[in-house]
Amino acid sequence: MRILHTSDWHIGRTFHGVDLLGDQARALTAIAELVAERDVDVVVVPGDVYDRSIPSSDAVAVCNAGLEAIRDAGAIIVATSGNHDSPVRLGAGAAFAAKGGLHLITKVSELDRPVILDDDHGPVAFYGIPYLEPEITRAELGVPKARSHQEILDAAMSRVRADAESRGGRTVLLAHAFVVGGEATGSERSISVGGVETVSASAFDGVDYVALGHLHSPQMVAEHVRYSGSPLPYSFGERSHRKAVWLVDLGETGRTSVERVDLPIVRALSQLAGTLEDLLADPAHTGAEDHYVAAELSDAVRPLDAMRRLQKRFPHAVHVVWQRPDAMSGTTYREKVHGRSDLEVACAFLSDVRSEPSRREARWIEQALRDADRAGGDRAPAAGAEIGAAEVPA
Repeated sequence: MRILHTSDWHIGRTFHGVDLLGDQARALTAIAELVAERDVDVVVVPGDVYDRSIPSSDAVAVCNAGLEAIRDAGAIIVATSGNHDSPVRLGAGAAFAAKGGLHLITKVSELDRPVILDDDHGPVAFYGIPYLEPEITRAELGVPKARSHQEILDAAMSRVRADAESRGGRTVLLAHAFVVGGEATGSERSISVGGVETVSASAFDGVDYVALGHLHSPQMVAEHVRYSGSPLPYSFGERSHRKAVWLVDLGETGRTSVERVDLPIVRALSQLAGTLEDLLADPAHTGAEDHYVAAELSDAVRPLDAMRRLQKRFPHAVHVVWQRPDAMSGTTYREKVHGRSDLEVACAFLSDVRSEPSRREARWIEQALRDADRAGGDRAPAAGAEIGAAEVPA
């Protein structure tokens, strides 16, 4: 039996305010094409199918189209819910969907009720552990004093093992968790609500293959315990990551091989730094013109309409930040304002966010502070309200 492990689709997610549904549709199409090309029997998706518990109608349409394409390519699908999904909404119609080859495991009560799929060597049991919030699931799992994710997972795995031992044969487990040894990318939402969010990889001992979801980069925690990561990058911290899936072959006695298969790059990410004019003119940045771009500008004065101007060359620029070259670094706000008058603080703020105020602007600020003092009536005039010509930039 050949299994394709993918996860964390996050259908409906935006990237710095940009709609990613088109990119996500292309990524799911690539997975469906891989299913057909490599004769995949089963696709497993351990959680975070959607990015929100209440996905938009467009997100549902993209997800359904992706699932249909995978099913049409010849694979049965087994999926669980993640911390971004609503178990109730994702699992709606699960019994009906299973008749068509889409198996959705979203309930605590389904932990020890595997999906049984057969190949030439007999049955393979697919168990699903959706994201389990300790506060919500500890009573149902029979561990009312449990507070950590490890305690909850141990309780869930005890049920899985009991059923697996009674059946015998090969087992595959889907789980949505943060396993010790895994490396986060920064685009994952924390799954800790008080208590420790990590769990030990040893909790999964005895399973032929553990398909994990939650972390967004493909990685191996143990030979049989792996994250596939997300099919698209969801933060600029992932710009150097090549997205992938795992192809797992099960033989007569269990796992025989695991192969990483890189997914096509739908749209690359680039982080650029320099003055606005340099970014617009430098031929070294030609390769980034079709990328999602985050730019850090180092102009002496904050450029006007920076994003609009950047998008003339980089139409997919999504984030711009201005870093004044001589701005104080490593200094707290308290340290910046200590011992300074209201006028000095106001002028410094304007310098930080734009450029040094002119003499006329400084006088306007000074007058505004005086008016505020008079309107307040109950506090003394701003200390140092008078400022000499030598102290006000021209």
